Amino acid sequence: MSSQFALDLRLARKKAGYTQDDLAHFLDTHQTVVSQLEHGKRRPTLAEIIDLSLVYGRSFESFFAELMAERKKLLSIRLSTLPAPARKTMSTFNRPGSLARMKRRLAEGDEHGST
Repeated sequence: MSSQFALDLRLARKKAGYTQDDLAHFLDTHQTVVSQLEHGKRRPTLAEIIDLSLVYGRSFESFFAELMAERKKLLSIRLSTLPAPARKTMSTFNRPGSLARMKRRLAEGDEHGST
């Protein structure tokens, strides 16, 4: 897990004046889970991501920019190694266009120096 995410989470909590117990209460979990998140030993679940975004009033993209960049990079690699279908059929007619659109979406942030 990213050390930057852990640091951002810890700083956001401290800036808000919350304790790990406070955040654990908001997330409906135990303080040790918050500690694991803040030390980069555990990734947040989708529900925790949503709760963290609401607790700190930050968008998913801004709070988890590093994780988004990591996932974009992995998807770009997978996209570049995607094998061609065994045969073209009516069900694969839109595939080239869909792949091109995904490639553009994954590259969008890279061109502007963001995620």
